[in-house]
Amino acid sequence: MDMESGISRDLVEKQSWRTILTLAYQSLGVVYGDLSTSPLYVYQTAFAGDIAHSESNDEIFGALSFIFWTLTLIPLLKYAFIVLRADDDGEGGTFALYSLLCRHAKMNSLPSYQLADENLWAHMKSITPPTSSTFGARLKSSLEKNRVLQRFLLVLALLGACMVIGDGILSPAISVFSAVSGVEFATWKDHHQYVELPLACFILMALFALQHYGTHRVGFLFAPVVVIWLLCISSIGLYNIFHWNPHVYQALSPYYMYKFLKKTQRRGWISLGGIILCMTGSEAMFADLGHFSQLSIKIAFTSFVYPSLILAYMGQAAYLSQHHSIQNDFRIGFYVSVPEKFRWPVLVIAILAAVVGSQAIITGTFSIIKQCSALGCFPRVKIIHTSSEMHGQIYIPEVNWILMLLCLAVTIGFRDTKQMGNAAGLAVISGMLVTTCLMSLVMVLCWHQNGFLAICFVLVFGTVEALYFSASVIKFLEGAWVPVAFSVISMIVMCVWRYGTLKTYEFDVENKVSVDWLLSLGPSLGIVRVRGIGLVQTELVSGIPAIFSHFVTNLPAFHQVLVFVCVKSVPIPHVKQEQRFLVGRIGPRKHRIYRCIVRYGYRDAEKDDLQFENDLVCSLAEYIRSGKDSTRDESEQLSVVGTPWQLHEEGRGYLGTEEASELREIQCESITINPRKRVVPESQDIELQELMEAREAGIAYIFGHSYAKAKRGSSLVKTMAINFCYRFLRRNCRGPREILSVPHASTLEVGMLYQL
Repeated sequence: MDMESGISRDLVEKQSWRTILTLAYQSLGVVYGDLSTSPLYVYQTAFAGDIAHSESNDEIFGALSFIFWTLTLIPLLKYAFIVLRADDDGEGGTFALYSLLCRHAKMNSLPSYQLADENLWAHMKSITPPTSSTFGARLKSSLEKNRVLQRFLLVLALLGACMVIGDGILSPAISVFSAVSGVEFATWKDHHQYVELPLACFILMALFALQHYGTHRVGFLFAPVVVIWLLCISSIGLYNIFHWNPHVYQALSPYYMYKFLKKTQRRGWISLGGIILCMTGSEAMFADLGHFSQLSIKIAFTSFVYPSLILAYMGQAAYLSQHHSIQNDFRIGFYVSVPEKFRWPVLVIAILAAVVGSQAIITGTFSIIKQCSALGCFPRVKIIHTSSEMHGQIYIPEVNWILMLLCLAVTIGFRDTKQMGNAAGLAVISGMLVTTCLMSLVMVLCWHQNGFLAICFVLVFGTVEALYFSASVIKFLEGAWVPVAFSVISMIVMCVWRYGTLKTYEFDVENKVSVDWLLSLGPSLGIVRVRGIGLVQTELVSGIPAIFSHFVTNLPAFHQVLVFVCVKSVPIPHVKQEQRFLVGRIGPRKHRIYRCIVRYGYRDAEKDDLQFENDLVCSLAEYIRSGKDSTRDESEQLSVVGTPWQLHEEGRGYLGTEEASELREIQCESITINPRKRVVPESQDIELQELMEAREAGIAYIFGHSYAKAKRGSSLVKTMAINFCYRFLRRNCRGPREILSVPHASTLEVGMLYQL
């Protein structure tokens, strides 16, 4: 089950062996569910019947040799011992690598970036610039100056994310379908085709329908299921080795890979597109790093998962090597090597293991979409945290049902493990190639390693992955087109959304009004100040948004306390509570106008409306109490503010939801409701009292509702992107009000046309 990422980061150096082993055990159900179910379909997808016409063991032993060395080079050497070290403050995944590169090369991928944001990662691993004469320094300089390279790096990271999304569609389909194919060898041999597909679809629908309950409800079953499954396949493997062919260990020699390719030539090369599935799920070792620790993941893989998988594949090879003559009657797969009297129990365990593995990849898909959305590369979606204590467990309703429909479409459309495997293989290897490219840059820019070492890394692992990639691409018309189609659609959505978001932000910057204009509104328009707090949502970190000027010139009234709120993401995984708020005044103290910038990391959980309001009011009160003087330069007057309850909660550990809510109320009251308990000047006392009165009167949210339209004279591509694609996405995605769960009675939306 998941662990809160902050725990593992802060305590990893102090963990006892008992804690490490516990984390290693828990990681089996979260990290290795997908990888452990690969023996269900690897041989069947790789050979697809060709082995039935061969009387020698060269193909079988060659395939086993490829599987052994692939598992050794990629999951074991590349991920367990190298890539896991490239964590972003304890977090892993494609965006963790991209985030590291953005900070070290100072590439500001977010339009609302501020110099004050650099202080957020001052507590992380020190960022020391490479020597000016090194290859890393020249590469860093090129990245910082060349906008084309920066865009290419972003597109590369997005491509990796798209492949993860594609894997989230394909892996559940092939895992569940392969697991239920065991009914052919159980009872209904004559009618299995009428049972497999409906059973697989039913399991998939149930799996997606239960997502909103969260994995913490059934997560305690995940690790035991995977442990039983790995013990089961390793035991069957040992039995097959000793019973059928004790000399199968000879196939571990690389010589058999040479014999395999020499004899089979093009047919053997094409079969590598199925062998690649033996490392499906390896990316999860890095992607789920934030929930555990490097050492626990390494221990679980090297001591249990890796040897169990090797024994399982060796056992299948040993059985197949002695059953050439009957392959015309049985498909080459996992269940054919299972002793007949154990097939029903193994079938049940396999289905449970497939569900666990599918659950892990679905949750990983939710996480990657959340990260893309946080970095402004995906339309806003409703993110539900299924656990109040484990923020890594999320549920995205729209994405869940789209994934279910696509997964069912793949299962019903293909009805064949071979074509599903071709599709999944291309998605898996494409994501690994992206990780290899980003990892080589991390070695140079972040670790300051010699460029020759990074080149060797690319040559060793990139060559192996490129070989598998070429074998997968050749099967484009046999199913491999599916992840390409998914990726193209996902990339179009991401690129259009990011382009439209950047253009919208540029429009806001160009049309923002000055602070002096706002302060002069009173005498010119007869502005009325009404009771309460008005929170104006804006993407700007300075200046007054044009949409507010549009509002106030048509309705000359706003609240007695006005706060311009900017909720933004920063390219780090987590923002500490005491660094979350940047607060400052706009104009003199008497106007009671403030700016509040709320910063979240790309893995942080954004708070609901009530908690958000309490946090914001407490931060304003703490800023007022601090006695900061206002200046006309907004960039200087913004201050990092942490409320006392936040600091207390950060230092003492974890509270239950009710206890934390009660503590917030007490602490906020000590600041706002009873300001005279503190020794503060009279002007601050009055300001605090007005803030308390405004809060009691109520809080209203003012949101902008923009209608995007391309400017006249724009190119056809831009017109199509803005007027059709971006406008469609804006109309159908969640707005800021839905994201913050703000009640309708507390909101006011202001419409405005944006000519981009």
